Amino acid sequence: MRNLLIAVILATTSSFVLAQMQVGVQRSSSPRGVQIQGDTDIKANAQNVNAVAVGADNSAANSAGAIKGGTNIKGNTRISVTAQEVNAVAVGKGNKAGNTVGAIGGQ
Repeated sequence: MRNLLIAVILATTSSFVLAQMQVGVQRSSSPRGVQIQGDTDIKANAQNVNAVAVGADNSAANSAGAIKGGTNIKGNTRISVTAQEVNAVAVGKGNKAGNTVGAIGGQ
């Protein structure tokens, strides 16, 4: 769980760095093709975030204030997120669970 919390913190921090980039520059932040033209303002706050997967082939994920792959945004974008005690739990073979708060694109 500690590794997941660190991953969420790093993802949130990288979102702030993306928001501070120069205006009007087309940029791609992932090989899966996120393209943004315009201002991007992402403010995310997540507290007590947990994700647990138990069993074979399971996945559990949390996402707050994200722009996911396959997204093309032209214009100004503003995402403001506040989440408290967000949990995702998957138990059993082949199960999935996820929480997505304030996200654009992806699945």
